Amino acid sequence: MGNRVPLSVLLVLVTVLLSIYHSEQLQSSHSQTFLRIQRQLNFPAVLSSWNNNTDFCSTDSTSSLTVVCYDGTITQLHIVGETRAPLLAKNFSINSFFTTLVRLPSLKVLTLVSLGIWGPLPGKISQLSSLEIFNASSNFLYGSIPPELSLLSHLQTLILDYNMFSGHLPEWFDSFPALTVLSLKHNLFNGSLPDSLSSLENMRILSLSHNHFYGPVPDLHRLTNLQVLELDDNGFGPRFPQLGDKLVTLVLRNNKFRSSIPDEISSCYQLERLDISANTFVGPFQLALMSLPSITYLNISGNKLTGMLLENLSCNSGLQAVDLSSNLLTGILPKCLMSNANDRTVLYARNCLEETNQNQHALPFCHTEAIAVGVVPEGKKHKRVSKAVLSLGIVCGTFGGVAIIALLFFIIRRGNVKRKTKNPPPTKLISENAASGYTSKLLSDARYISQTMKFGTVDLPPYRTFSLDEIVAATNNFDSACFMGEGSQGKMHRGQLKDGLLVAIRSVKITKSFSTQDFVHNIEQIFKYRHRHLVSVLGHCFECYLDDSSVSSIFIVFEYVPNGTLKSWISDRHYRKSLTWTQRIEAAIGVAKGIQYLHAGIVPGVYSNNLKITDVLLDQNFVAKIKIYDLPLLSLMRKVGQGNPSREFKSPSTNKNVKQEDESDVYDFGVILLELILGRTIKSRNVDTLKDLLQASITADDEARRSIIDPAVRKVCLDQSLKTMMEICVRCLVKEAAERPSNEDVLWNLQFAAQVQDAWVGDSQSGSDDSPVSPLASIRMTFH
Repeated sequence: MGNRVPLSVLLVLVTVLLSIYHSEQLQSSHSQTFLRIQRQLNFPAVLSSWNNNTDFCSTDSTSSLTVVCYDGTITQLHIVGETRAPLLAKNFSINSFFTTLVRLPSLKVLTLVSLGIWGPLPGKISQLSSLEIFNASSNFLYGSIPPELSLLSHLQTLILDYNMFSGHLPEWFDSFPALTVLSLKHNLFNGSLPDSLSSLENMRILSLSHNHFYGPVPDLHRLTNLQVLELDDNGFGPRFPQLGDKLVTLVLRNNKFRSSIPDEISSCYQLERLDISANTFVGPFQLALMSLPSITYLNISGNKLTGMLLENLSCNSGLQAVDLSSNLLTGILPKCLMSNANDRTVLYARNCLEETNQNQHALPFCHTEAIAVGVVPEGKKHKRVSKAVLSLGIVCGTFGGVAIIALLFFIIRRGNVKRKTKNPPPTKLISENAASGYTSKLLSDARYISQTMKFGTVDLPPYRTFSLDEIVAATNNFDSACFMGEGSQGKMHRGQLKDGLLVAIRSVKITKSFSTQDFVHNIEQIFKYRHRHLVSVLGHCFECYLDDSSVSSIFIVFEYVPNGTLKSWISDRHYRKSLTWTQRIEAAIGVAKGIQYLHAGIVPGVYSNNLKITDVLLDQNFVAKIKIYDLPLLSLMRKVGQGNPSREFKSPSTNKNVKQEDESDVYDFGVILLELILGRTIKSRNVDTLKDLLQASITADDEARRSIIDPAVRKVCLDQSLKTMMEICVRCLVKEAAERPSNEDVLWNLQFAAQVQDAWVGDSQSGSDDSPVSPLASIRMTFH
């Protein structure tokens, strides 16, 4: 009896034995998983130490290989292969590989860098629900980001650099409230950035360099923790992004920005690296950037920035590299840049600086170029221009087109100089350069416009300048009953001219920060928007400040389109009658012709217009017109070259960039076509799914096709017409831009669908007993 072991001791002993057994089983399971990972990655050198006897939770950590265990589970796996690792063998399966990885469900950190992994990222990654850091850079991953990734709500860092991902960024990035690092450098992503990025208030690093993104950058000023923003080598623009003031690195190199640099950038006191080179930024170079307390690298080369450098300007002593080359700077290179010459790189060629060792243009070159891009060189105040002359140039006359714009520009320019300039060159020099460097280009474009404006313009009065009295009278002194709405670019009023013509008038306030280059560029371009399938511009009017005769407001007068949006005739139920199938095809043809005019009927062409079904209006005859007055005035020409030889757009057939932008409009048109077919508005995240549905129905039978379209037209559309519409819609929505059809191809197919439908309707109304497909035999393949 004395040797009997107490029951409590036995229980403790059993518990310990079971724990040891469980631990051994878990260790064995982990060992099998790691060895399977080693085999699937084809035994890379970095995993050469792994074998059946390896205690994976006790291995030494290196920069290339780390395994971290906590409480018997694997929480971190960090594998970095050799630089430029080759593609894994053909028998590699990324699905099988991630099936193995999800056997480690407690992973918080997963790093798989430079291992030759290839294939689309599997959605089963969402099973790693604890994942906080995921880095799969320098592999061969392709396709779009899987929607299942949005389920990783704890994700803080996502790095997918140096892969082949493509498609648009998804809208659901706000599913990651804790995201601090998003790096997608060197991929094939395209499209505009989702607005959801603006809500990631914990973001510290956002790096999207070397992709095919385009369009405006979302408002990022609420990202108060953002320290690194790298957007270089894309197509972003035209406006400088709205940012917080804690930036350390800002890289906007090689995009399509063409605005001025906002004053706020000079308040980024933590900024160390600023690179805005290879864009078309205009306006004054902010000299304070060189003396920011933390700045070490400054590159503004390859822009159209103006300003006068002074010998005694101050610089930050820590500034290691400065590149001011290829701008329109004048004056004397500051001494501070040349001090410590052995420790600092300073480039400043191809400006108009005095007494330098690097190649410079003559001073008149910078003055002429500044005028050509809409920026007056710095100098002394000019004599105040006569208000009588200014009012005569602004208010009077009915001269249309280029001559009045050139005159207005010259007069307004002289009025503005008094506010902005000191020490001018002789007045004669400026006027001569204006005539030779600016007006000739404007008149050259005008000769082209005089021909292209004839195409598609129907029943439009001549473009002209309106007086302020006419604008006031048309809107009944801007009566509230005429108010149509207000956007970020100003108010919109309905009006009626003395001859009874209904108009829509956009009023735009001109602030002190308004870029002169943008002002001139938009006035130069605005009168080109005249076409049967655009909400055409009829004219403009200026309102001026009384104290200095500078422009305070611009009024843009458009034709009034009374029949609502295309969307309202498709999906809004308060309309008693929806559009017929024939009317839908005609509307699609109208939109396609409007896009074609924007691309080929204007010099230079306008691309990447981000068109939506709400941007299409119908007139009293149900003619579709693309409305342009809701687009911000300052970015009406947001994908247009600046007219100088180094940035000029060429025809889509000879310029790859223009071709891609052409095809982005084709994609947007495809979405509109999809909505016309299905009879409802579509969210961007559903486009691919619905496109696949259309694709499947094309190869199915007639009944299957009709079952998915708008019931309002299900019984009245000819199958051949419907099938043609579906086919061209699917082709417009393919992910690879190069595989999308041209504008001409789109129009041919739409007009074929219309002609087939019309022939069938005609036969039906005449009582023909022929099969619905019989009109194909007599179709005339001539389209206009």
